[in-house]
Formats: sequence, C-alpha cells, structure tokens
Amino acid sequence: MTDVVLPCLNEAAALPWLLARMPDGYRPIVADNGSTDGSAGVARRLGARTVEVPQPGYGAAVHAGILAADPADGVVCVMDADGSFDPAELPSLADPVRAGDADLVCGRRRPTAAGAWPVHARLANAVLARRIRRGTGLPVHDIAPIRAARREALLALDLRDRRFGYPLELLLGAARAGWRVRELDVAYHPRAAGTRSKVTGTVRGTLRAIHDMRAVLAG
Repeated sequence: MTDVVLPCLNEAAALPWLLARMPDGYRPIVADNGSTDGSAGVARRLGARTVEVPQPGYGAAVHAGILAADPADGVVCVMDADGSFDPAELPSLADPVRAGDADLVCGRRRPTAAGAWPVHARLANAVLARRIRRGTGLPVHDIAPIRAARREALLALDLRDRRFGYPLELLLGAARAGWRVRELDVAYHPRAAGTRSKVTGTVRGTLRAIHDMRAVLAG
C-alpha cells in the first residue's frame, strides 16, 4: 500500500472528488494544517487517515504526513489536496521509484484550462526552476507540488523548511545527495469550486512563497 500525503488547509470542497479518485493500492493521509472549514471531518467521514498538524506551513504538513506514512511499502507520494491534480496519475510517478529507475519523480504541470495556473505564478515558478537547472543540473522545469520518492530517503535528507520553501529545499537536497531525478508531465486542472491556492491564488500568496524559497536559496 502506497501512502499519499495530502497537505490540506481548507480543502473540504475538493476532498470528496479527490479521495474518490485514489487508485487501488494508494492510501490517502490528509495532513490537516489548521483548516477551519471542516476538512478534517470530511476526510475522516470518507475513510481517509487524518493527521492534525498544529505547526503552520506547507512544509510542516508534508513532513508530518511523511512521518505518518507506513514504511512498509517504502514509496510515498505527495500531492496538493485542492483538486488540481488527478490521483489517477500517481502510479506513473511512483512506479519508476518503486522499480529503482529514479529516486525522485516530480510532476511538471500542464494546465488543462485557461486560468488553471495564473501567469504571475507560472512566471515565478519558471524563474526558480531555471535557477535550479543552472545551479544543480537537475532536469526540472517545475517546483513540483506533486512527487514520489522513498520515505526513508526523504527523511534522511533532513529537510528543515516548514513553509513554502520545502519543495525547493527538496530539490536542492536531492541534488546534493546525487539522486536520480525525473520529471513527468501531469495534467493541472482548475481547482475545485470553493477552494483557492495558498500560493498561486493571489499575487500576495505567490510573493510569500517566493520569499520562503529565496530564504532556502540564501541558506
């Protein structure tokens, strides 16, 4: 059974569709990061394991979810809980890791509709990804919000960022560790009605994420 960590902050509207789409053999862990819309209760009613994460921040939620994952399978996936990704695509990311062909597989977002990925967020992502390619040689074009890797290897990287800098720190840590990193195209859908991205949903959110990622790069 492969655990899927879903960092969650006020995603009650998206969870029913998302959890219903989990492939066979994939088990969701909803890492609830202080939701006020009943997300944790929705997840529990739908049979998902829920982990309460009192420390605010995307990285805190992801880290708590990875700690809660069962080490038996070895592979763990992470994806946003807002309905922008289809869980049916998870095996394409996890299978190369399980087969030993890659250490980290990241999704490269391909928007399926206008407005799914706002221009301000796409440009910021492109700048950061280009810097990663130049600085590390990793073949990445997206600071991936959906990914798969081995649980114990992720924990061994000892990532410390608990905010929006976490995905960037992961790529830098993977490069330092000599990981084989692969990037695959994944469909990027408009978010579920009633939800809004904490990063791309507003210019302020994007600027906050850039600030956190710059702190990672400076460190």
